[in-house]
Amino acid sequence: QVQLVESGGGLVQAGGSLRLSCAASGSIFSINGMGWYRQAPGKQRELVAAITRGGSTKYADSVKGRFTISRDNAKNTVYLQMNSLKPEDTAVYYCNANIVLGLLFNGNDFWGQGTQVTVSS
Repeated sequence: QVQLVESGGGLVQAGGSLRLSCAASGSIFSINGMGWYRQAPGKQRELVAAITRGGSTKYADSVKGRFTISRDNAKNTVYLQMNSLKPEDTAVYYCNANIVLGLLFNGNDFWGQGTQVTVSS
């Protein structure tokens, strides 16, 4: 069994900062890419940021320069530092990881339960 457990969401004023964490646990052989997605009410889930095992990153245009994704491979954990938050960043944020369960296995996508981020104006 594999679990992704997120933490760090909450309510913050515009211009403030939050740091999200997502720890993967269970029968993990290795983790490929990890990322953060978000879904606002009435909208589709969208990619916010992603990071490869080697540390290459990509970001949605709307968060470039404000958000930073990082990971600690030893802890199977991915982080999202969110600065200069805006009301339009309000959403449920989901962690995603492509996890390999064994030597001869392909990676499978796993999701966290989501954490609410609310930015007040």
